[in-house]
Amino acid sequence: MPDGLLKELIEHFSSQTLSVANCPEDELGVGYEYLIKKFADDSGHTAQEFYTNRTVVHLMTEMLEPLLGESIYDPTCGSAGMLLSAIAHLKSNGEEWRNLKLYGQELNHLTSAIGRMNLFLHGVEDFQIIQGDTLAQPAFIDPNGTLMQFDMVLANPPYSIKQWNRDSFSSDSYGRNFLGTPPQGRADYAFFQHILKSLRPDTGRCAILFPHGILFRNEESEMRRKLVKTDAVECIIGLGKNLFYNSPMEACIVICRMNKPLERKSKVLFINAVDEVTRERAQSFLEIEHIQRIASVYNSFEAIEGFSYIATSEEIQKKNSSLSIPLYVRRGNKSDDEQSELQLEDSLDAWLQSSMELHDSMKKLFEILSTTPPDSDPDKGSNDTSFVEEEATPEKDIEEQDQLVQAEPDSQPCF
Repeated sequence: MPDGLLKELIEHFSSQTLSVANCPEDELGVGYEYLIKKFADDSGHTAQEFYTNRTVVHLMTEMLEPLLGESIYDPTCGSAGMLLSAIAHLKSNGEEWRNLKLYGQELNHLTSAIGRMNLFLHGVEDFQIIQGDTLAQPAFIDPNGTLMQFDMVLANPPYSIKQWNRDSFSSDSYGRNFLGTPPQGRADYAFFQHILKSLRPDTGRCAILFPHGILFRNEESEMRRKLVKTDAVECIIGLGKNLFYNSPMEACIVICRMNKPLERKSKVLFINAVDEVTRERAQSFLEIEHIQRIASVYNSFEAIEGFSYIATSEEIQKKNSSLSIPLYVRRGNKSDDEQSELQLEDSLDAWLQSSMELHDSMKKLFEILSTTPPDSDPDKGSNDTSFVEEEATPEKDIEEQDQLVQAEPDSQPCF
């Protein structure tokens, strides 16, 4: 920012009385959230590292319904927007929110600092945001050496990361591989299992934003089979396109509950909400009507033709434990086409991500090569020309041939 503009900005704020009466703490927080979103809008594909579409977060919170005094955790918290959504939910209902206990872990140093500042500016006091790698070194451990467990988890894990310690996870000391060890190129089920192990057995529930691929990919079929058997999955919601930054793919929300009500045991509610989305000015979001419709069907746990379906665990197992939404929620004859489209989009998005990673790697390599001096012999001076080959010219070639003829003995032609 130019010095002149920065000076004018400081002078402008100096003319205002920034007291608590004139600028309540929540307004500071709202302003900070606005700046985070603007930064996300301008950041392209990196935005997803720290910012999740707030209308989707609101939907996730609305369905889990945080309660007063509960502990809430986000293992990949970014700028802490999901944790704040729990506070906003209680505030909107006129309930006490200050006794919520918020916990988050974030890999990126700068982003974790943004998360702490975000919570602070919203007037939150009881929180812990710790910088670190959730899969390699989970930050929240009980005195007995096991993972801390929470009432509620909200999360948007990084999509199918490839650089993680799979070998270490295969013998995880916290037992987070109870479903199996995910493939190296897709760590989604590593985060999934971490979250499930972090839920309290009585009140634990979670809402996780995932790519659709985790519902049907072949390499994760055995883990999915074991997941269905645990009866932890309560609801799967398919969302519309373009809700992820810089990705046209459709996302899904997976809701799990460790202690389901009796009437929901051994059942999974599938909701196909791909049409419940609004797109304006190149951005997609959920409107209040969309959120209310989805939450209402979830709360009533009902089947609606073309929109929702209740499948039993036995029915899911007969379909090879696939959780793909079009297999259960049929919209005319579109189910097979939708399934194929989801698989194509998942493959395409994985290819695009790999392409971006390759582009970044090549860019770094060229930068290194551009700063590396050409090979040279340190024992030779810079003016040494003993190994420089003399340039060939036509005149030089003729001169060499004349010398060769003169050096040969006289000879007579043979007949």
